[in-house]
Amino acid sequence: MSKLEKITFRPEGEETVEFYVLEQTRIGGHNYILVTDVEEGDGDALILKDMSQDGEEESIYDVVSDDEELEAVSGVFADMLEDVDLI
Repeated sequence: MSKLEKITFRPEGEETVEFYVLEQTRIGGHNYILVTDVEEGDGDALILKDMSQDGEEESIYDVVSDDEELEAVSGVFADMLEDVDLI
């Protein structure tokens, strides 16, 4: 398995959190990333949506929580990662 890219998030008022990027895609003008908390094996995964404006130096990500959006984007990621089960 190739080394996954690790990214660090700095939520306001909280400690930093690190995730491994499994995949990324662009849908409807928005960038989405699928991240996990472990590099190998079973872990928790989140789909994050880039909420920053074009040209901003740092990205601002929110967890996708809308059920319809989550279902649509997770379907795209499931197709991209045939060997990964998203539940």
